[in-house]
Amino acid sequence: MRSDFSKPVKQDIRVFGSDILFDGSNEVGIEHAGSLYRLKITRQGKLILNK
Repeated sequence: MRSDFSKPVKQDIRVFGSDILFDGSNEVGIEHAGSLYRLKITRQGKLILNK
């Protein structure tokens, strides 16, 4: 069951469900200030961000 994330928690925070962000994969790339960061779902179901 998916939660409704259409209403922001705060006006300056955009919220994305991990099911939408990862779209079935275990890793996504985030480009920031010319660097690539990798956001991964661990075997324990937690998130880890690496540069």
